[in-house]
Amino acid sequence: MITVHSIPGSPYGRAVLATCIEKNAPYRLQPITPGTHRQPPYTTLHPFAKIPAIEDGDFKLHETQAIARYIDAAYGAPRALTPKDPKVEARMNQVIGIVDCYFFAPNSAMTLGFNRVVAPKLGFPTDEAAALAAIPQTRHCLEVLAGFVENGPHMAGDVFSLADIHAGCHLDLLSGAPEAEEMMRGTPLQAWLERVRARPSFASTTWEQVAAMAA
Repeated sequence: MITVHSIPGSPYGRAVLATCIEKNAPYRLQPITPGTHRQPPYTTLHPFAKIPAIEDGDFKLHETQAIARYIDAAYGAPRALTPKDPKVEARMNQVIGIVDCYFFAPNSAMTLGFNRVVAPKLGFPTDEAAALAAIPQTRHCLEVLAGFVENGPHMAGDVFSLADIHAGCHLDLLSGAPEAEEMMRGTPLQAWLERVRARPSFASTTWEQVAAMAA
């Protein structure tokens, strides 16, 4: 049984939950209250106070990429989420890297998503100037990611992979920002995101679903 320590609404936590579902890996959610992830006992699981972390028996692991790859390798059914073709796997890793390095970065989609989606939902103050300043880099990131699904159904080509889970969790949250929704409208990202949302692993890990799971 994998224990997933996460804050409801976290796209990184959602990526781990969705990976568990895609792999039929037994899991339970251990909800974390925002703010408590910066202090013990959570920091004994994640010394950098990020979300999420997991426990699988006596095995503890943090960092979303490492967790997703571990679950994919450790739980065999129903199929691998990491492509066997080295070039396709490299494309998958490239997409994940873009999301972590450029998309989820200050003055980019992270800033826009926080101020348009996360902060209003949690009752936090918003920074309108920061949200507007993040639009150019957000647009650039979305244009680059759209290029990966121009000629195929998934981020790494013909096969659904960890790249679709990773990017899908972030883009689904970001789409709640009116500016981002407009940027994606009519692009290959719109149809791709609709396909991702239709998967049971995504339908059952929305912010509302995870919050209900945590209650």
